[in-house]
Amino acid sequence: MIQKVIKSDEEWRRILTPEQYRVARGKGTERAFSGEYCEAHDPGIYACVCCGTELFESTTKFESGTGWPSFTEPIKEDRIRVEKDFSYGMSRVEVLCNICDAHLGHVFDDGPAPTGLRYCLNSVSLVLKRTADAE
Repeated sequence: MIQKVIKSDEEWRRILTPEQYRVARGKGTERAFSGEYCEAHDPGIYACVCCGTELFESTTKFESGTGWPSFTEPIKEDRIRVEKDFSYGMSRVEVLCNICDAHLGHVFDDGPAPTGLRYCLNSVSLVLKRTADAE
């Protein structure tokens, strides 16, 4: 059973930086090639910046050339959820943290094997728990 994390807007604003809040809670997007994890190659696990839920392993990260960190699959399917997104006159599939509803980015069907998916995420919605930090 999933235990949801629910906080008021005021609580999220206290916890997050203004940019984290704008993207993760306000469904914003960071500028291409500006994110901390765009070109990161450190081993570890990428977690939700809002609630700390572990979402993606660094072993599934790949260089997509799009300007955002890209992954082929989540750690577990129940960690994320997807919704149709028709904002900005486009038809996309939004990726959200299934625990706290944070906006993470979008998923596209132009990724590499084995999944063929590209989870294109905002660095500011993530925090990297480096393997070296855990030891």
